[in-house]
Amino acid sequence: MDSPLLNDSEKAAVLWAEHVTHNTARSRDDIFEIVRKQFSEAETVELTFIISYFNMWNRFNDSLQIPLEEQKEVYKILVNVNTNKLKNYLQYVVDNWPDDFPEPHPDE
Repeated sequence: MDSPLLNDSEKAAVLWAEHVTHNTARSRDDIFEIVRKQFSEAETVELTFIISYFNMWNRFNDSLQIPLEEQKEVYKILVNVNTNKLKNYLQYVVDNWPDDFPEPHPDE
């Protein structure tokens, strides 16, 4: 957090990632305020989604003892991420989210 290589937004993102990962974000209004000063509501949601997504994959891989890829393989994945397609997909999900969900039927 003291690195001169990170700007205030990047520091807020790292701080938020740490608290989301440790599941302390929900009880740290002070951290949320730091994030809110740097990011819009939509950006905060997107940032939290991405952090949670990668945390899920880490837990999945760790639990199943799946080995990490070599760094050159990771770079291949990162180069192919199309953020516009991801954003469009997420917008599609939001636009098509149902207004109502059926009630669960525990007896079935």
